[in-house]
Amino acid sequence: MAQDIIPIELGLPQGDLVTLWAPRWREDGEEWEAFLGDEDALYAFPDAAHLAAYVRTAEQHDLIDHPAWEAVPELNVPELIPDDDHSYDLVDVPQMVAEEPDSWTLSELADIVGIVRSLADVCELEEVHEILDSCEGFSLLDQGQLPFTGREGARLWDDLSRTVSEKWDTILDTIDELVTVPEVDAATLEQTAEELAAFHEESAAAEAGVDTEDEDLDTVDADTEEDDEDEDDEPVGFWAEVGIDPIKIVLSEQEYYTLRCYLDDEPVFLGSDGRIEAFTSPKALARKLADGGELANTDLADVSTWDEVLTKATAGELEIVVDPDNTYVLTGLDSDIADGPDAIDPTQLELAVELLTDTADWVGDDSVATALSTSESLGWLVSFVLRPDPTRLTPSAPFDAEQKAWRGLVDTFEDRLHVN
Repeated sequence: MAQDIIPIELGLPQGDLVTLWAPRWREDGEEWEAFLGDEDALYAFPDAAHLAAYVRTAEQHDLIDHPAWEAVPELNVPELIPDDDHSYDLVDVPQMVAEEPDSWTLSELADIVGIVRSLADVCELEEVHEILDSCEGFSLLDQGQLPFTGREGARLWDDLSRTVSEKWDTILDTIDELVTVPEVDAATLEQTAEELAAFHEESAAAEAGVDTEDEDLDTVDADTEEDDEDEDDEPVGFWAEVGIDPIKIVLSEQEYYTLRCYLDDEPVFLGSDGRIEAFTSPKALARKLADGGELANTDLADVSTWDEVLTKATAGELEIVVDPDNTYVLTGLDSDIADGPDAIDPTQLELAVELLTDTADWVGDDSVATALSTSESLGWLVSFVLRPDPTRLTPSAPFDAEQKAWRGLVDTFEDRLHVN
């Protein structure tokens, strides 16, 4: 399956440089991966203007035969600016491993090691592979904090930190030596530099406009404060008041009902130990809450308003009403994925991804985030459907691998349901 070509930024000893990366794609029954370059050289540029000037005029390089290449020279300069998710600061790795392995650090390191492995694969950097394979911790970064907890986890982190201290400079030097900054057409560069400058000016003006607008809104808010207070006095419903949402999950065999809320932006479900308490009807859920028992001590017990829910249920006054935005229909998505992007309902997919991601976050499972990352074929397909872009190449069939990966995520989710 042909994938996109992505602008990336590499933080190297010689500075921050931008280039292009084509993640794995399938063509003629074979898998390929490539970077912008020519044979043993990796082409990189000081900014998006130089990159744009090159791709608009270059006639020979390693990406010229990529199925999506014809769209790249048509991109404007801002579209060639790497986003935060594709900026890899290789120079900062020693400082990162000097800190405790929190989730942000591990995620950042996993992304950096992933792009380094890709460079090593494409450019045949055996010494880089040997260094990364010499320490088990490098292969466990995408699993999050779990492998690095406890005594054994501390040992893994110490080994990884020591390897970085002793050998990361070798990786940096090896990749740095690959980089070539090609000359670009002067007239084209003048044009692309103007485009980049105009983009930065517009961005600065837009930001300044937001600041001005905020000041104006403060004045308007002061004038309408009394009206807002009157509106705030209106009832918003019991579930909105307690900050907990009833949710409905539609699977192939059955509909299920449960509860979920967010504490400090982290999802919390009705359940414990990674098991969601699910019910086949709203009444069954309400009755179980009224009984108290084991549901009184689920993870939702940490919510300050939980006792209000139990009190209302015990009094027989609790009504389970599900908002449409909290209805998750997983049925049929695997078949739609097999048929391709045009068959997939973006709203249905977005809600399903939200449910699977929330559940995985709640139990501390990184498998969903990994499967839906843009470096995986399923993640590319999901990204294409949820964030359409006319400059992107439409994914091509077959979608068997994507369907299988999606079914695996849904099966794992179903296994977490404890049906009452």
